[in-house]
Order: sequence, then C-alpha cells, then structure tokens
Amino acid sequence: MAYATRDGMRMYYEQSGAGAPAFVFVHGWCCDHTFFAPQYEHLRTRGSVTTYDLRGCGQSDRPVDYEVATLADDLAWLCAELDITKPVLVGHSLGGVVAVELAARHPSLPAAVVAVDPGPFDPLPESRETFAALVARIEDPAEEDPRHGYVAALFRPTDDHDRAQRIADTMCGVPRSVAAAQLNGYLRWDGVAALAACTVPLLVLLSKTGGSNDPSRLLALKPDLTVGVTVGAGHFHQLDAAEQVTPMIERFVRDTM
Repeated sequence: MAYATRDGMRMYYEQSGAGAPAFVFVHGWCCDHTFFAPQYEHLRTRGSVTTYDLRGCGQSDRPVDYEVATLADDLAWLCAELDITKPVLVGHSLGGVVAVELAARHPSLPAAVVAVDPGPFDPLPESRETFAALVARIEDPAEEDPRHGYVAALFRPTDDHDRAQRIADTMCGVPRSVAAAQLNGYLRWDGVAALAACTVPLLVLLSKTGGSNDPSRLLALKPDLTVGVTVGAGHFHQLDAAEQVTPMIERFVRDTM
C-alpha cells in the first residue's frame, strides 16, 4: 500500500510497468482506483501506469474541499510527487472532468487526455436539474440514500450483474457528505471554459449518443477533439466493454504521440 501526503491529506495510489507512455487513471464520482482495472493490467505491459483514489474516496483521506479545480490540482501535485512526466490522463465520469480541468490549469503537464463517458462538459438544463435534485436528496438525512436508484439506472440489462452490484456497493459506501460535495463542486465547474483551454489531444469515449454529451454538441464546443462510441455497454464501459475501450485508447495514443 502506497500513500502520498499533500498538506496533511493522504492519497492512496498504485503503480506498475515502466517507461513511456505513462498512463494515469482517474476514477469517477464515489468510485475508487480499481475502476480502471482492465486498462491498468493491460497497459502496464506497454508503459507505466498509475491509479489512485481521489480525495474522499477509496483509501484516501476525506477533507472538505471537493471543487473540480482542487481535484485537478491534487492530481497535478501527485504527478510531480511521483515524477510522472507527460502522462496520458484517462478519466472516467467525474474523472474525465478532472482530467480536462487539469489540462486547462496545467497545460504543460499532460501529453493527452482520454475522457471515458465524462460528466457533461455543458449540461443541458434537464441534466443540471437532475444533478441538483440528486444532491438535495443526498444531503437530506430524512431521505433514503438515492444513490442506489441512480447508480442502477447507469447500467444496461446486458451489463454484468455481479459487477454492477459491486460498483453500486462501492459508490454507496462513500459518505453522503463527500458524495454531495463532489457533485456540488461539479455543478459549479465551467466545463466550456475548461474545454476551450485544453490544448492537448483529447479523446472522448461515449457509451451512447444523445443528451448533453452528444458528439454534435461536443464538436461544436471543441472541433478538434476525437469522439468514439462503444457498443453494448453502459456508463461503466471501461469495465463491461474493455475489449472496445482499451484498444481505442491505445490507437489514440499511437496516433497522437
């Protein structure tokens, strides 16, 4: 077990492999470092890999500041602490948001960004309302934890049921205060500005089209990004469709670096 300590906050991480390219995996809302396990195992034979727990999640400490900019600065600090140069940042859901924000705030650090089913960069009004309502219910102690229902809706009927249950258990095990704070931080995030400031190659891997992250909306915001869409898996397609996601990451890196 390895930890790095930033201003008194311990961050759990794991590393393997050696050399370039260097991949750093950033998990999503209320998840942990295991949520990129297939890519971590495969890509460590192609270069170096690092995975870690965001503050508040997994085995990392739980302070109080969960703004997207803070999460991005945590990651930039961790890369410096571990002497990781020019990494490919691979972020899922909220992790995709964090990776893009890091590229905007620290443009010289990453070589490229892969956002795997990221949180919407420019949420439609109905999406923003859904997130705000979810936060309100999480923050209400009289409410049964709404994450169970929310997480269940992220899966497709064909997704692996045992894996889906493990994912739901992990996500619902994060304290409600942390879950709400992370979502509130996301709702305050200016994704349009972050996309505009992201100058490194960017791949967005979607599990479906339509809605806030429809390819047409993304390309209108950033015409030079690359969009890929997987088939037959839900939001956690890096786990349920690793045989699609991992090769697309590899091809993108090969074509852009």
